Amino acid sequence: MAQQSETKLSIEQVLLSKGLITQDQLAQAVAMQQTSSEKLTNLIINMGFVDEHELLQAMAENLNLEVYSPDNFEIDQKVSKVIPETLSQKYNVAPIARRDKKLLVAMQDVSNVFMLDDLRLITGFEIEPVLATRNDILDIRSKKISAKNDIDDSLTIGEDGEATYELDGAVIPNDIDPSLINSAITAGSSVKENPFAAKKNAQQSTEGAPKDQTDGGGGNVGNIGGDSPTAGNIGDLSSMLDEMQNSPSATAMAASVNTDSDTEVSAEADVQEGPIIRMVNVLLQAAIKEKASDIHVEPDRRNMRIRYRIDGVLYEMMTLPKFVHPPLTSRLKIMADMNIAERRIPQDGRFHIRHEGSAYDLRVSSLPTTFGEKVVMRILDQSSVLIGLNKLGFTDEMLAILETLITQPNGMILTTGPTGSGKTTTLYSILNKINSSELNIVTAEEPVEYQLPGITQVHVNRKTGLTFPVAMHSFLRQDPDIIMVGEIRDLETASMAIEASLTGHLVLSTLHTNNAPATVVRLTDMGVEPFLISAAVIGIIAQRLGRKLCENCKEPIDVPYELLESMGVPKSEYEDGSGTYFKPVGCDQCMHRGYRGRLGIYELMTVNKEIADLVSRKAVLNDLLDAANRNNMITLLIDGARKAKSGITSLDEVMRVVSTH
Repeated sequence: MAQQSETKLSIEQVLLSKGLITQDQLAQAVAMQQTSSEKLTNLIINMGFVDEHELLQAMAENLNLEVYSPDNFEIDQKVSKVIPETLSQKYNVAPIARRDKKLLVAMQDVSNVFMLDDLRLITGFEIEPVLATRNDILDIRSKKISAKNDIDDSLTIGEDGEATYELDGAVIPNDIDPSLINSAITAGSSVKENPFAAKKNAQQSTEGAPKDQTDGGGGNVGNIGGDSPTAGNIGDLSSMLDEMQNSPSATAMAASVNTDSDTEVSAEADVQEGPIIRMVNVLLQAAIKEKASDIHVEPDRRNMRIRYRIDGVLYEMMTLPKFVHPPLTSRLKIMADMNIAERRIPQDGRFHIRHEGSAYDLRVSSLPTTFGEKVVMRILDQSSVLIGLNKLGFTDEMLAILETLITQPNGMILTTGPTGSGKTTTLYSILNKINSSELNIVTAEEPVEYQLPGITQVHVNRKTGLTFPVAMHSFLRQDPDIIMVGEIRDLETASMAIEASLTGHLVLSTLHTNNAPATVVRLTDMGVEPFLISAAVIGIIAQRLGRKLCENCKEPIDVPYELLESMGVPKSEYEDGSGTYFKPVGCDQCMHRGYRGRLGIYELMTVNKEIADLVSRKAVLNDLLDAANRNNMITLLIDGARKAKSGITSLDEVMRVVSTH
């Protein structure tokens, strides 16, 4: 193939020399260009002086390039997704095939050096331009779209146009053999000890894994995703690393990340060639199997570590070679419909996956860091909001009060607590409980985490001006019965929510406070009039999420009364003379964590006449707390202590999530 040579003549001069246009026609086109932003060559075509094929042929001869025709080029579907669709549209290009270590790309404009640099950076290949008409480029891209499911058979498009990735084809390796450790270390990384691998250590030691590999020197990887009866037929991560490292684009990428600047190169070619897709599927499936709520992909100078948040605590799963990071983040950004060419600003996206018949939404956030983009994925289990209020951890007494509150025709119910305490799940469970065809339920959320049938859900977007107050204004003209506001953050939103509750609507929302009585003080600090709070708010739920003890291995312990007293546990909770609680131990069933699953710890304050009077008089927090206790409010600490006493959780866990000191 002849290479692009230095341009001796401009394309206009070439057209003149070949007699394809006259000097007068060129002058007309130049005059037209003075009032147009179009390129001169496009104007020459649009004015009918020369057709597009003649122009391309002249350009090809001048630049020593090839011209595309369906008869001379065969489209290789394996590279059809090498260039992301957003980039294909932006530059009007389409990948054709690979030729040696180069990527043939159909394009109209070969003078755009920024485009060529972007394509080289994104794909990891040297770009060999092939001149093509606009219609030919569109035809190549249409073949790419029709072949999408052949390239990535984990992707399906639903009737709503949303992409859903099937993970059932990716089976988690039951064990990562010791060769992975050697492969990773050879590639320049250290594999950290998996906290779930304790039960495998002895087995791996007998199979030849170094016995002294601990956190400092690359310990046993163990069982990444737990036991799988069909494990093994996807191949281990070692083979995936080998495939990626040996591909041409991965070689270029590895050379790039070893520089001092740690420039991140996204080798999209590798993303489409198999191993990275399988690796992403394995990581996602393992996270779902371990019931992780978040996945953290974190680059370092030479390595990349993967961490899962399981039951509210982050566990480091493994450390992989740095060359895995660019294609891994590119794959995730493609799945989340994010711009993979943009690595300088934070981005957000989401995608859907199905695994073993269950649907999951993943919210993806990328953040530029010193060593590349950190990606965090929040896993949202669509079935988690359908488990029912009675399974969230409310006591029978609290549940009876709450079910009475949510059947009221008007008023405001607030849930409070820190981020990640389950407030949204509680609100969704309430909505699912009271949802019926007789009610018009509308929600304003940022973002919409779970999609509930029969409920109108609005995604708040501040960039477009659709804020919580704007949504609330519209809701009141939509004849609602129940309104849910994702979060009250300012006076305007609080005022709109209270106004809605006072005009015959049940309003649900969230705030960030330490306990239920403090919610009243928070609203007052925002500027809401106390008499409006006392008239509108009917109930406040403060909550935390704590880990549940593993039923298989927990052990009873005697706790001194003095320790209970120092922890703030009321004497009424242990005056019967019993100080027996339970502690975590660790076994195979809980992956040696001692905990398995989470439960809610709650505090429910109803606003009765006494509390309403105190709120109206701007009473201080201690007075509100005393009044709530006089009305038999079960505090977070008491609810947690009772659950610890019954063996559901441990006192240490209660103090970890409840204590605010």
